[in-house]
Amino acid sequence: MATKLTDLLNIKHPVIQAPMFLVSNVAMVTEAMKGGIAGCIPALNYRTLDELRAAIKELKANKVAGGSFGFNLIVNKSNVKYKGQLEVICEEGCDFIITSLGSPEDTINQAHKVGIKVFCDVVDLKFAKKVEQLGADAIIAVNNQAGGHRGDKSPEELIKELSLSCHIPIISAGGVGAKIDIDTMLSYGAAGVSVGSPFIASIEAGVTEEYKQACVDYGAKDIVMTERISGTPCTVINTPYVQKIGTKQTWLESLLNKNKKFKKWVKMIRFSIGMNATKNAATKVTYKTVWVAGPSIEYTKKILPTREIVNRLVN
Repeated sequence: MATKLTDLLNIKHPVIQAPMFLVSNVAMVTEAMKGGIAGCIPALNYRTLDELRAAIKELKANKVAGGSFGFNLIVNKSNVKYKGQLEVICEEGCDFIITSLGSPEDTINQAHKVGIKVFCDVVDLKFAKKVEQLGADAIIAVNNQAGGHRGDKSPEELIKELSLSCHIPIISAGGVGAKIDIDTMLSYGAAGVSVGSPFIASIEAGVTEEYKQACVDYGAKDIVMTERISGTPCTVINTPYVQKIGTKQTWLESLLNKNKKFKKWVKMIRFSIGMNATKNAATKVTYKTVWVAGPSIEYTKKILPTREIVNRLVN
C-alpha cells in the first residue's frame, strides 16, 4: 500500500500507531516498527526530560527498515513541560512529531531545523488551512469515530473536505480497526491512517490487564462521550462507574466555565484532576474505572501482541 504517507516516513504500510496517554511505550512502538508501520508516544508519558531522552535513544537503537517513530506534543500553554520536551526531541532526533491542542508554529520551526517532520491534529478545514500555511508536513484529520478527544465530522466528510482544499497529505484518525477500514479511508482521499484503540489490548501496552480486557469485553455500542475528564468532550467506555458519576459537567463546573475570568484556571484544574483519574484507572486496580477508548474496540476480541494487531490491520 504505497501512499504519500509511506513515502514521507519510509514505512511499508500507511499506518501510524497513534499516541495514547499512558498506553503507548517503547515496547509497543518497537513492535509496530518491526511490523512496518510508524509508532508514536505522547511526550507526557514521561515524567522527566531524562526519561524522555532515554526513550528516544532506545527507540533509535531499536529502529528497523520499513518503520519509523515519533512523539506527540501538547503545544498549548497548559503544558508547562512543552518547551523542554521539544528541545530534547530536537536534540536527540526522531522521524516525526504530532502536535495537539494549540498552535504548532514553534514546533514546526524548531523541528524542521533538524529534519523532523511535523503532523498536526485538526478537526476542521479552518485549522487544517492554518497548519498548512505554517508549514506542516501532513494533517491528522481527527473525525467523530476517534477515541479520546474527537472531532464532530464523519471520516468521509472530513477527509473529502480537507483533500479538496489542502495540498499536503491527510492522515485519517478514528474508526479504523481492520484492513477494510483502512481501504475505506484511502478511498476517501486519505494518505494513511492513525490507529489507537485497537492497540490498548496489546500485550506490550503499559496499562492494567483490566483495562485491556475491557476493550475485549465492551464494543462500539459501549462508547460514550463524557465532559468529566478534562472539561472537553472525550470518549470513554461506559463502565458502571461512568454511569454512576454521569457524563455531564456539574452545575458548578458549567458555571465557572462560562466565566471568562475563571475559565482558563478551571480548565487547567479540571484537566489535571481528569488526567490523574485516568492514570489511576489505567495503572491501578480501582473501582473508579474511567477507561478512554474509541468505537474501533469493536474488532478487539483478544489481548494480542502488537505485531499480530498490526498484521490484522494491514493484511
